[in-house]
Amino acid sequence: MNLFDMIERVTRKIAPGPAPAFNEAHVVKAMELIGKYQTVGRIKLSKEMGLGEGTTRTLLKHLKNEGVTQSSRNGISFSGEGKKLFSDLRGQLSEGIDVPSSPLTVGAFNIAVLVRDAAQAIGSGMEQRDAAIKSGALGATTLIFSSNKLELPQEEENLCESMPELHDKLVIQLNPKENDVIIVGSGENRDLAEIGAKMAAIKLLKCASATND
Repeated sequence: MNLFDMIERVTRKIAPGPAPAFNEAHVVKAMELIGKYQTVGRIKLSKEMGLGEGTTRTLLKHLKNEGVTQSSRNGISFSGEGKKLFSDLRGQLSEGIDVPSSPLTVGAFNIAVLVRDAAQAIGSGMEQRDAAIKSGALGATTLIFSSNKLELPQEEENLCESMPELHDKLVIQLNPKENDVIIVGSGENRDLAEIGAKMAAIKLLKCASATND
């Protein structure tokens, strides 16, 4: 099963019901929480995802229909296939980390994620910004790790010199390798910043996959 095909299917409408009130980043967040807790209840998932219980129930139903999760008296956990898909996800996309506001960010809340080996799919970075804004975030900043430092796409600014504290925090906490990408999502609250960063990352990973194909 292809990870991103599955994630996209989970967000689709199941006729004749209403369109889901969640996006692909929420699916990723749900998988991360299930991976974190191993077995978790729906109410806890709902609270930590910032979604209503009805919306969370629908998301979990779609994941179960895809064979990704299973349920028991104790809660929701991954199936064998779900564990494989989560391992695939974690190999491509990191958990989010909080970063302070800076000249690079546009919101009070900022979450950074690492995308593995995707620099070849970066254009100007506007594609990631637009994906974040579409999901409800204020924007996203894309950084490429090259020659042992982080750089803005198509710009020569040396972040190691202009913003050393931010540069070092991102490098130390996310541990990027050559051609990895860091996306910083900004939002009016933490949830929106995280969803924005992850929607931008998902768009990038899809582009990278298409480029590799």
